[in-house]
Amino acid sequence: MSNVDVIKGGICAVEGVRAAGTREGKYGLAVIESKGSNASAVFTSNNVVAAPVIHTKEMIKCGKVSLVVANSGNANCFTGEDGIADCDKTIEFASGLTDIPSNEIATASTGVIGRKMPMDIILPLVEESISKLDNSVESSTDAAKSLMTTDTYHKEFAVETTVNGEKVRIGGITKGVGMIAPNMGTMLCFLATDAVISSEMISKALKSAVNKSFNMIVVDGDESTNDMAILMANGKSGVEVAKNGIINEDFQDALNFLCISLAKMMARDGEGATKFIECKVQGAASEEDAISASKSVISSSLVKSAIFGGDPNWGRIVAAVGYSGCKMDQNMISVSVSDDDGKESILVDQGKILAFEGTENLRDAEVIMQEKTVNILVDLYQGDYVATAWGCDLTYDYVKINAEYTT
Repeated sequence: MSNVDVIKGGICAVEGVRAAGTREGKYGLAVIESKGSNASAVFTSNNVVAAPVIHTKEMIKCGKVSLVVANSGNANCFTGEDGIADCDKTIEFASGLTDIPSNEIATASTGVIGRKMPMDIILPLVEESISKLDNSVESSTDAAKSLMTTDTYHKEFAVETTVNGEKVRIGGITKGVGMIAPNMGTMLCFLATDAVISSEMISKALKSAVNKSFNMIVVDGDESTNDMAILMANGKSGVEVAKNGIINEDFQDALNFLCISLAKMMARDGEGATKFIECKVQGAASEEDAISASKSVISSSLVKSAIFGGDPNWGRIVAAVGYSGCKMDQNMISVSVSDDDGKESILVDQGKILAFEGTENLRDAEVIMQEKTVNILVDLYQGDYVATAWGCDLTYDYVKINAEYTT
């Protein structure tokens, strides 16, 4: 994007932000400090909700977050009153170590559901991480790594944009590779900016970005109990990015780009994944149709399995579009696949199949399907709306990872 520059440093690229992370065995603990920040968050829509989600939903009503304490290895979910009490203990402990008011400390967790938090391990990790708080590039990376569960690599990103001639930065870290469904995923995402913006406008900006990014990725279609994305704005740049209820377009574009970049990292790292899938649906009659159709293709176990096997099975793609409920005419739909180098094969052109056995179209498609990235383009010829969703293939290793998750 012309007004967005990718920069190093992850969440610590933002002035006034410090982070740290540490691990002990399967447990990790990240802390992120951005004192005096206006903040807002979005959460899972699952009816089974983890204790830290309940806790943070309540505390963030004040619109302030100065510290985030997040652990991996245990979800602190389905743990009843004990789970809430453990959140309280964590917050009180962190508050005592930092002098940050307890009502400005958010908690988050990821890991196994239905197991009591090992507070004898978690609290010492909190203390160790707080003692290491720093604004270095390495500190952001340490925080991101400490949140990894079945992730194979850490995920962080930072951008700089220009708003009314002045620089503004946004940085973030995230985790999540399984239980990833359109209503967020098993994902924790912590974002910070040095922009000046109210918590009310942060909520508007964050929801818009999440709908274009984290709500457009699918790994397995299971919705988590712990999803949380927080955006903190400490105002250090002095640059106002919202006025009269309207968010500056350059700031929103930069936030969207950041969140989409993090979301794509998650989809690429889906549990057991060998291939990254992008599905763009264009020519839809409405935005809702474009979104539902693109998500439907990405969510289809049959499409995902076919891509794992290198099979350009356009019938599965068309079927997934059909059951999405979008307005369509099967005699008008077009489907093509391409790779990141620009090689493209048209499988179906306005209802006419072009990739019969022995055709160049099919041979080209079979080559494309062996690539690490497979792009699917669907044109419905029903209107002008477009949406893009991201996901990964479904492999033997996905089953193996989740068959052995708690054992």
